[in-house]
Amino acid sequence: MGRKRKGRAAEQGVRFRRKLLAWWARAARDLPWRRTRDPYRVLVSEFMLQQTQVSRVAEYYPRFIERFPDLETLANAKPRAVREAWDGLGYYARASNLHALARVVSKDHDGMLPDEPEELINLPGIGPYTAGAVASFAYEKPVPAVDTNVARVIRRVFIGEDRQRLTPQRLTPQRLTPQRPIPQRLIWALAAALVPKTGKRAWKFNQAIMELGALICVARRPKCEQCPVRPDCRTGRARS
Repeated sequence: MGRKRKGRAAEQGVRFRRKLLAWWARAARDLPWRRTRDPYRVLVSEFMLQQTQVSRVAEYYPRFIERFPDLETLANAKPRAVREAWDGLGYYARASNLHALARVVSKDHDGMLPDEPEELINLPGIGPYTAGAVASFAYEKPVPAVDTNVARVIRRVFIGEDRQRLTPQRLTPQRLTPQRPIPQRLIWALAAALVPKTGKRAWKFNQAIMELGALICVARRPKCEQCPVRPDCRTGRARS
């Protein structure tokens, strides 16, 4: 990639971050797990939010925290009690994994949840996204957290729905077939380049890009006319 193209890509990233954060400051939903940096509470919210609507989690999250207010209480609970508190949220393997995680952290980490994604990912029920989310939202680490919403935003804004081939160095006109989808590692590489290097801004950025994917850049019928980053979005410009 030539210097001019690199410069344009860097400028696009700067504009994207600025417009996204400005939008989030005025449009973000007030959710209980966003009012805390407590690692345990952030962890519980992330487990609950897996494949479950925000409105439903907002109903169950306070009750679960009231019953199991900290990691040690959860670690010492009986499996049946944890299952009962989770009842109605579905995907009960999440409750079992969360309970197992609490016991592992209580036993092997002196009750302290690790703060680095590389350590978090070794715990029960934690994948790359949850590891990044806990590190960012609880510890304000400047790391990416790529869920389906974030991946969709990045693809649409920086790659476009023509599905051009993305590499860490350049975008080329080589098209991908359904048999050759855009590799997740490349989406993560771009996400890592976009995340601000300071913790507080990284926290806001990761929250904001998820919010954009949840509210505006939705999977079906994206609300491009309401999107704050449309002028810098490959897909949004194409739909103008």
